[in-house]
Amino acid sequence: MKPVGKPGRTGELMPVEVALARLLALAAAAPIRDTETLPLAACEGRVLAQDLVSTLDLPPWPNSAMDGYALHLADWTGEPLPVSQRIFAGQAPEALARGTCARIFTGAPVPAGADCVEMQENAQVQADGRVVFTQSLRVQQNIRPQGQETTVGEVVLPAGTRLGPIEQGLAASLGCATLEVIRRVHVAVLSTGDELIEPGQPLGPGQIYNSNRVLLCSWLTRMGCEVLDAGILPDDLPATRQRLVELGDVDLILSTGGVSVGEADFLGIALREEGELALWKLAIKPGKPLTCGHYRGVPVIGLPGNPASTLVTFALLARPYLLRRQGVQAVEPLTFQVPAGFVWAKPGNRREYLRGRLEQGRAVIYKNQSSGVLRSAAWAEGLVEVREGSTLAQGDEVGFIPLSEVLG
Repeated sequence: MKPVGKPGRTGELMPVEVALARLLALAAAAPIRDTETLPLAACEGRVLAQDLVSTLDLPPWPNSAMDGYALHLADWTGEPLPVSQRIFAGQAPEALARGTCARIFTGAPVPAGADCVEMQENAQVQADGRVVFTQSLRVQQNIRPQGQETTVGEVVLPAGTRLGPIEQGLAASLGCATLEVIRRVHVAVLSTGDELIEPGQPLGPGQIYNSNRVLLCSWLTRMGCEVLDAGILPDDLPATRQRLVELGDVDLILSTGGVSVGEADFLGIALREEGELALWKLAIKPGKPLTCGHYRGVPVIGLPGNPASTLVTFALLARPYLLRRQGVQAVEPLTFQVPAGFVWAKPGNRREYLRGRLEQGRAVIYKNQSSGVLRSAAWAEGLVEVREGSTLAQGDEVGFIPLSEVLG
């Protein structure tokens, strides 16, 4: 990637990093502290409210990593050893008799007195039942020590961890049947404009189907939020005021379109009447206009109305904000550096997030990058990041954010 001119000079545009930092600071100042205790199986996608501290050593005792034979290495001088006991997982073994070995299976406790396990592939059972070991042995070979994974009192998962199948499995291995988690974030989702109409209804002159609210409601549900679908606000100030009153107690009002400074932006007018609203012009494409403020103490984020703009700004700004409200620290998606499979000849003053995918290890982009084309994101596997003031030649490294990093 080759910078042209002076990258970072964006005039009055706010850099993406600055906007994100401001949103995260606002989120940290309004943390959601209410918690609930849930069965472990119901914790998928939820955020851990308290440190998960181990109450046991894991494993609780030394155990065998192999199917094989346990012995005390100092007692063995190369001669065949008789088998004194058989130990299966779930059994409590007897202490190992001197001068013998024990048949042992994976996961079974190592008997007291044994300090080595040899895998069965390297052992030969003679006709009289004694066992010959054919390889050199060492102390603690193939033995998982007590507390190898965790010990009593150790913090296994810190508060703020977002729980998935792996974390749930880890909690189960510690014997946890329930976990205390942050309650769900309550988000009201609004769309604005007489031009919008619900899917399934006939289109009138100048009307389009509303895709943004469906996209956001589905996305928020995936994130574990409790979603209030507040519908489409008409271009009418009294009706807008009434709808806002009906929202009730939510943690965030999330809107698309109509929260700007124009005389027809009735949602913006209503919000400023009983709160504050600031318009941020971001150095991002798609998605330059973004609003942030509050209404009667409730935080408000207004996303731009074009579908691809809504997608990009929610993924990179609103989603991290919502996660930080719940105490999650790692809120930014992983970005991977990959070779560009396209040419970008014209540098811009905004950071661009192109809808793209990987083909033969290279990032390629959809043919139409218009902010109004949601099909580009359905085709894509991720967002290709082109920095401000940069051009790209084939093979130059470019940032790639998989959609799987942001969609849940």
